[in-house]
Amino acid sequence: MADTIQKNVTRGGQFLVKETKCEDIFTPEDFSEEQLMMRDSVKEFVDKELWAHKDRFEKKDYAYTESSMRKAGELGLLGVAVPEEYGGLGMGFVSTMLVCDYISGATGSFSTAFGAHTGIGTMPITLYGTEEQKKKYVPKLASGEWFGAYCLTEPGAGSDANSGKTKAVLSEDGTHYLITGQKMWISNAGFCSVFIVFARIGDDKNITGFIVENDPSNGISMNEEEHKLGIRASSTRQVFFNETKVPVENMLSERGNGFKIAMNALNVGRIKLAAACLDAQRRVTTGAVKYANERIQFNTSISSFGAIRSKLAEMATNAYAGESASYRAAKDIEDRIAAREAEGTSHQEAELKGVEEYAIECSILKVAVSEDVQNCADEGIQIFGGMGFSEDTPMESAWRDARIARIYEGTNEINRMLSVGMLIKKAMKGHVDLLGPAMKVQEELMGIPSFDTPDFSELFAEEKVIVANLKKVFLMVAGSAVQKYGPDLDSHQQLLMAAADILIEIYMAESTILRTEKLAKSQGEDKVQEQIAMAKLYLYKAVDIVNLRGKEGIASFSEGDEQRMMLMGLKRFTKYTNLPNVVALREKIAEKLVAENSYCF
Repeated sequence: MADTIQKNVTRGGQFLVKETKCEDIFTPEDFSEEQLMMRDSVKEFVDKELWAHKDRFEKKDYAYTESSMRKAGELGLLGVAVPEEYGGLGMGFVSTMLVCDYISGATGSFSTAFGAHTGIGTMPITLYGTEEQKKKYVPKLASGEWFGAYCLTEPGAGSDANSGKTKAVLSEDGTHYLITGQKMWISNAGFCSVFIVFARIGDDKNITGFIVENDPSNGISMNEEEHKLGIRASSTRQVFFNETKVPVENMLSERGNGFKIAMNALNVGRIKLAAACLDAQRRVTTGAVKYANERIQFNTSISSFGAIRSKLAEMATNAYAGESASYRAAKDIEDRIAAREAEGTSHQEAELKGVEEYAIECSILKVAVSEDVQNCADEGIQIFGGMGFSEDTPMESAWRDARIARIYEGTNEINRMLSVGMLIKKAMKGHVDLLGPAMKVQEELMGIPSFDTPDFSELFAEEKVIVANLKKVFLMVAGSAVQKYGPDLDSHQQLLMAAADILIEIYMAESTILRTEKLAKSQGEDKVQEQIAMAKLYLYKAVDIVNLRGKEGIASFSEGDEQRMMLMGLKRFTKYTNLPNVVALREKIAEKLVAENSYCF
């Protein structure tokens, strides 16, 4: 099994400067028997309890969301990531991603409740809590007896999370804190038993985390449920704390450590959010294929029309790419956790450091997959035509539910800038060598290009060269930007966004190619022609994006000879020797989808 593969555990961000072999990545085809059984039991729960009652979620049946969460707790699904000693299943990171993936496809209302509870509601206690705190709270949260919520955002503190005004004042006898402040957009607020609340003590630079039990008689009140575009049956309220008494032993971690807790919780939340967008894409694509096969216009199924087939192929390709990259990163995190535990680190510390190591990939995935699920749902509506705009079909609710994914767990704009910023910080700390490869790219630009005709007879030989060249584009653009602006680069947000899009496309395209190469080696190329087509199609689109964003970046900070040289480099690094027949690739993918009448990869 893939789990037994011995390999050097890479560092986060190293994909940019280190060649990865397909044998060294984990793919959905590598799921163990246990993982496949877990996936099937989750799908059964979703089809029976969620998909079959989708209309209840759309009609804002908050009580049904809560009862569905209790059923998930009874099945053990709320405790997959919780260690066994606290009442959970103690599963590895890949398995927790798998559950998050397949439990989230039916409705964003439930997946938001599930994600808020298992992630930011429970995880801060399992990762930062004292032994007493974990024993007291985690078993109840893992079983679904209690539900958790996370109070970080305030009216004046959204993306700038550390600027919150909520105060925690130590009582005169030193036994408890009095918390006063307002929190907003609190998922699960309407039925939660315990809050993770962030507040500032005195004039501390950083906020502090607290575990606060939901007791209305203790100065806790709420507004009515928010009326939202999507995730309609996800309980979302403002929460007010008025001198709420919290015992000193309920401080989470140390004083002033709240910002760190919040950021690390969001790292895990980001990759889990990517997973939570995957099954929605599969279900929307399947729904679109079925409708296209059934809908007759001009005396034929609309699935025979090229315009529709193109959409179906792109929807499936993006879902396949999202799966490829998400599970690659999940296994890297799992391996990193295992490596730290083998060195004697506690599970808490190992998981924290394991996820923190791959924070760049977590941000990349959050952005890429949340945007793909929105595009998928949008195209789903278009394929359904007028019916897609109707509440009688599931497409419009899928589109509305998808919209929040680009906002929560850090907006996509914040995550774009974070991905590049964190990579540069890693390079400055010596964790990822960007300088050496960037200098080599500079030398290559000054040199004479080779005019030899390369041998591209092996599967993906040319595609791998192109991915390597796209990495050179990033090193060229980001390296020159760092040289020009130094520490002021943070203030050039549009440039950072352009660099981030290049970084995102590299990771997603490479992950898709490596997954497919591994699949072709195990099953034979003739058996995976459609997956090969998807990998080639994704790369083709990625090259276009890199070209566009690279040009924008170069134009924004260079001029004269330097600009001309870099634009020539961009042209060289985004050039195909053999352009793929894009229409033929889409046709091959669509043919399989239409024949199988579903997303079948």
